[in-house]
Amino acid sequence: MIRPLLLLGAASLFSPLLSAQQIQRQLGDFDFKLGTTPSRSMAQGLISPSAVGSFHGGLDLSHSSGWYVGQYAPSMGLSPDSTLRLDNYLGYKQRFDNSLGYEVGMIHYSYPNLAGNDSYALYGGLSLLGSRLGGAFNDNPDNRTGTLFANLGQLPLLEAELTVKVAHHRLGTPYTIGDGSQVDSFNDWSLELSRPWLGMDLNLIYSNSDLSGGGCDAYAGINSNCESMVTLKAQRSFF
Repeated sequence: MIRPLLLLGAASLFSPLLSAQQIQRQLGDFDFKLGTTPSRSMAQGLISPSAVGSFHGGLDLSHSSGWYVGQYAPSMGLSPDSTLRLDNYLGYKQRFDNSLGYEVGMIHYSYPNLAGNDSYALYGGLSLLGSRLGGAFNDNPDNRTGTLFANLGQLPLLEAELTVKVAHHRLGTPYTIGDGSQVDSFNDWSLELSRPWLGMDLNLIYSNSDLSGGGCDAYAGINSNCESMVTLKAQRSFF
């Protein structure tokens, strides 16, 4: 019943009668959210599921004590080249005051239509004086990944937020490239400047890894491209 419920939720959220990307209801001590975008930053932005298909959505239930649980589908698997994916998460988030807080949790990534592709990630984040720091470990047999994340908040003069992400990947099976050498691990990183402008979200991203040439055939990291790349993205929400 999980898939029909998610499909029904996503279909209703794409209705032109709605004017928001998220529906929120207060149920006693619980806060319930249903939306087309992730309602959780996943350890203050460390792990943020992104949409990989035209239809995506999820639900989130949090308690006033700080505990939360939810499910997000980055892909509903409705198009021929996409596969249904479900991210189930459980976590705890607490703030001591306006300047200090933390978050810990676990995510289960699953592909109901594929066997043997499930994986888990443990994450933790700390917010301090407007900055956010975090770390995560993803236990995937094909690619075990440790990630460090830092959002340094808004920079003076530029009026833009700076986000830095660095990851180390260890392949479960070494990859042999054309010259006979093997790749068993690699590092990648990204730096991102983001700011709102004329109703849009602008993002300037520099990404790179320590792989190059034929070694890029083994790349499966946090970036969309193996080698040095600068990307400018402009996004606008229409509902």
